[in-house]
Amino acid sequence: MLSKKSQYAFKALSYLVEKRNEGPVLISEIAEHKKIPLKFLENILLQLKKSDVLDSKKGKGGGYFLKDLPEKVTLSKIIRLVNGPIAMLPCVSLNFYEKCDDCNEDHCGLHDVLIEVRDASLKILDKKTLLDLID
Repeated sequence: MLSKKSQYAFKALSYLVEKRNEGPVLISEIAEHKKIPLKFLENILLQLKKSDVLDSKKGKGGGYFLKDLPEKVTLSKIIRLVNGPIAMLPCVSLNFYEKCDDCNEDHCGLHDVLIEVRDASLKILDKKTLLDLID
């Protein structure tokens, strides 16, 4: 399940995609139009800036903007940055792998099924980009 933080990140990013040709966008404008609490949004956008998804400009005419073309930023990348693993269990995660304490991965039906779930999800999320979020 996507966290509220991830949902807000996608809402904010979709707004930035819609406004990409209009210059930097103020946090307050994003928060107002997308109904996101301002303080929560500030933390999300700062995290995305530190991860090189966004950039910002200070002063008059300032705000946040996409650092790259929206069609180059995959949804899987954003989920991993904001939400963490895409996999439902740590033992099947590609980027956040952890062995389960009570599991034998070689003989675990749940492990095997959730690898298929992870792979199916990634097949979609790796192809979908921020451009796909807008109408």
